[in-house]
Amino acid sequence: MNQAQWTAVDRYLNNLLVPSDPMLEAALEASAEAGLPPVNVAPNQGKLLNLLVLASGARTVLEIGTLGGYSTIWLARALPSSGRLVTLETDPRHAAVARENIAGAGLSEIVEILVGPAAESLPKLKAQLRPPFDLVFIDADKPATAEYFAWSLEMTHVGSLIVVDNVVRRGQVVEPGSDDQNVQGMRRFLDRLASEPRVSATALQTVGVKGYDGFLLAVVTAEAP
Repeated sequence: MNQAQWTAVDRYLNNLLVPSDPMLEAALEASAEAGLPPVNVAPNQGKLLNLLVLASGARTVLEIGTLGGYSTIWLARALPSSGRLVTLETDPRHAAVARENIAGAGLSEIVEILVGPAAESLPKLKAQLRPPFDLVFIDADKPATAEYFAWSLEMTHVGSLIVVDNVVRRGQVVEPGSDDQNVQGMRRFLDRLASEPRVSATALQTVGVKGYDGFLLAVVTAEAP
């Protein structure tokens, strides 16, 4: 098994199950033209996020890490017309591209982009006393994932779903001595998660067009003490 085969299988499955979508493709093209890093989720991963929103019946979504809005569009499309998605992006240039992409997808009325470091936006969001979020997708700077998870717990409810991307790091997550801060960030997050009695979680390894990585699903099962 190698990267070429993983990519070929992804393409085969996407051709069957994730048909071409002009708006999503336009979002990727606009992001590439603006020089954004190509670290968006793969199409089949985007479809998975969409299905998780549908299956959970979520009406409110929090996304930490907008980039060009590709995953945002996948998530927001699954919400009802009365739904709401709040997405956090630290880079104003990325946020500007995302705003155009989201408008192009006809989702501006559902999506709210908050610009600034998530470490600052999250406590402000909490202080606004908004209704709890039904689903949270964390895909931002990896060293801060444990902190983002902690804030997510403060703004969800029993039954909420928390999805965290890029938790396997090409298998390096098993290396306690790694000098990669992204790896160490994921290890801190997983240690924090493992000791958290309010959630039930699992993580899966994945291969595909984005290489070897994995994602984590957690369900909030208890209120804060």
